[in-house]
Amino acid sequence: MSDPGGPDRFEHPHELPDSILGWLELSSPRRLGLFTAITAIAWFGVDLLPATAELEPEARRALFILLLAVGLWLTETIPAFAVSILVIALDVLLIGAPASGAPGWDASMLMIGHPLIWLFFGGLMLAAGMREAGVDRWLATHALTRFAHRPAALVVAVASISFLLSMVMSNTATSAMMLALVGPLVATRPQEDRFAATLVLAVPAGANLGGMGSLVGTPPNAIAAALLAEQAGREISFARWFGIGLPPAVILAAALITLLVLRIPRDTATADAALVALPAAPPAPRWEVLVVTLTLASTFGLWLTQDLHGLPTPVVAVVPVVLFTATGVLSVDAFRSLSWDVLFLLAGGLVLGQMLVDTGLADWLVGGSAARDLGPLAFTFAAGVAAVILSNVMSNTAAANVLVPLVLSAGAAAVGAGAGSSGTTAALAVALCASTAMALPVATPPNALAYASGRLRTRDFLLLGGVAGVLGPLVVTAWLTWITSL
Repeated sequence: MSDPGGPDRFEHPHELPDSILGWLELSSPRRLGLFTAITAIAWFGVDLLPATAELEPEARRALFILLLAVGLWLTETIPAFAVSILVIALDVLLIGAPASGAPGWDASMLMIGHPLIWLFFGGLMLAAGMREAGVDRWLATHALTRFAHRPAALVVAVASISFLLSMVMSNTATSAMMLALVGPLVATRPQEDRFAATLVLAVPAGANLGGMGSLVGTPPNAIAAALLAEQAGREISFARWFGIGLPPAVILAAALITLLVLRIPRDTATADAALVALPAAPPAPRWEVLVVTLTLASTFGLWLTQDLHGLPTPVVAVVPVVLFTATGVLSVDAFRSLSWDVLFLLAGGLVLGQMLVDTGLADWLVGGSAARDLGPLAFTFAAGVAAVILSNVMSNTAAANVLVPLVLSAGAAAVGAGAGSSGTTAALAVALCASTAMALPVATPPNALAYASGRLRTRDFLLLGGVAGVLGPLVVTAWLTWITSL
C-alpha cells in the first residue's frame, strides 16, 4: 500500500492545491476562505471599533483572540478543540510570549495540567472503565427490561437512565448507547409512529440535562468551577456541586419527561417483547467487572466525603486513572480512544477566561454593557438566558468559555454597588443553563444522534428545547437565588 503522504500524491500538478488543503485539515477551499475571512474580520474589527482606542495593546490583542475564537466556534470552521488550542498558542505568542518578557506565558502552556482538567480526566476514565467492562450497558439493559411492556413507564425509564448515566459519562456516549438499546423496539414500529419518536426523543432529553447534576457531567460545569476558584476564590467540591446542579436538573427533567409522556397517543399498544431480547453486553472477566465496580464506588465515595478526609477532588480523580491502567482494565486502544479533545477544549477555555481578566478586557467589555446596572436576580437570569441562546448556536462548552469570565467580571463590578455575590450565581447559571439548550437538531451531540435515527423532525426539538430554554433560566435562577440566601 502506497504512503498517502508520499511523492506519488503530487503526480498530477492540478491536485496540489487540494493536497495542501488536506494537510491544513481544511476539507475545502470554502473552509479556508471562511477561516481567512473570520481572521480578517476579527483583526480589522479591533481597529475599526472606535471604543477600542482606549484599550492597552495587550487588551486589543486579547479582543482579537476573543473575536476570532467566537467566530470559529460559531461557524465550526475547524473543530472546537482546535479553536481552544489556537487560543492557547495565540495567548502565548501575542500576549505572553517569552521574548516579550511578559509573565504568565508558561502558565498558559501548563493549563492542560490544571486540577480541574485532572478531575474531568478521572471522569472520562470512569466512563471508559464502565464501557469496557459492560457495566453501563448491563445497568441500562436490566433496568429497561422491567418496563418493556408499559409505554409511559418505558419512556420515563429511558429518559431517567440517560439522565443518570450522563452524570458520569459523556452525554454523547450515553446517547449512542441508549439509542442502540431502544433501537430494536423502535424498529418494530411504523415510520410515523408517535410513540417511537417519543421514545427516541427521551434519550437526548435525559442525556442533555443529566450533565447538570455532576461536576464531571459536562465541561461547562468544570469551567465554571475552575474560574470561580481562580478568579473569585470560591472552591466548589464534588459533593457541593450535587447540591447546586442536581435539584434544578431533576425539576427540569421531570417537566420534560411529563411533556414526553403526554405526547404518547392514548391508543398506543403496550410495548412488545423486542426490548427484552436486547443483545447483552460483551462478556468481560469477572475480575474486571469487580475492579470497575469497586473503583466506581470508592471514587464517588471519596468525592462525596471530602470534608472527612480532606483529599481534593482532583487528587481522588487519580484513583480510577491508576487502577484502570495498572490492572489492565483499559487496553492501549481503549486509552487512546478517550475524548482527549474535551480536555484541550477545557484548557483553552480556562486560558481564554484568564486572558480576558489579566488584560483587563473583561472589565472593559462589562463596562460597556448594562449588566453592571442590573440587580442580582435580573443579572443571574440574564446570564442564564444568554447561555441558552448562545449554546443553541455553538458548543455549550464554547459558550461557557466566553460567558463565565465576563459574568464574573460584571459581578465583581456589581459587588461594589452592593449587589452581593451576583458574579458567582451568574457564573453557575451560565454553566447550568448551557445544558438546557436543545432547541435544534445540531444544538447538542445527543440531539444530533437522535435526529440521525430518522424518527424525529426539527419541530420535535423546537417543542422540547423551547420548554427547556424557557424553564431553564427561571428554575436555575430561582434555585441559585434561594440557596445563596441561606
